[in-house]
Amino acid sequence: MSYFLFKTEPDVYSFDDFLRDQETVWDGVANPTAVKHLRELKPGTKWIFYHTGGERTAVGTGSVTSVDPADPKVPVVKVKVGKRLKTPKTLAAIKAEPLFKDSPLVIIGRLSVVPLTKEQWEWFVA
Repeated sequence: MSYFLFKTEPDVYSFDDFLRDQETVWDGVANPTAVKHLRELKPGTKWIFYHTGGERTAVGTGSVTSVDPADPKVPVVKVKVGKRLKTPKTLAAIKAEPLFKDSPLVIIGRLSVVPLTKEQWEWFVA
């Protein structure tokens, strides 16, 4: 099982939008490293939904339902909603947690798709 964190501006697509839609295509990813991470996704991959901008908070979960690699630039990734986190995790809390000291989440702040370890995933959903 693999785990990731996806970032989005809440005024563009929020977790409330995701709850309403239940499923969506995760698009708009342009950074080559983030696209590389999208190519690693498989059906069943779990991920954390993170609001960027002024909020900077992990708020929910989702899972990957399919990945179509036919587009040579960016794979088409379909995702379904999971649950709202019991305790949203702010960027400050993430940075204070030793589990994340070497994470691209805090090292490469502009990366929109970030791999997580199982331990990091469990920290978010606890």
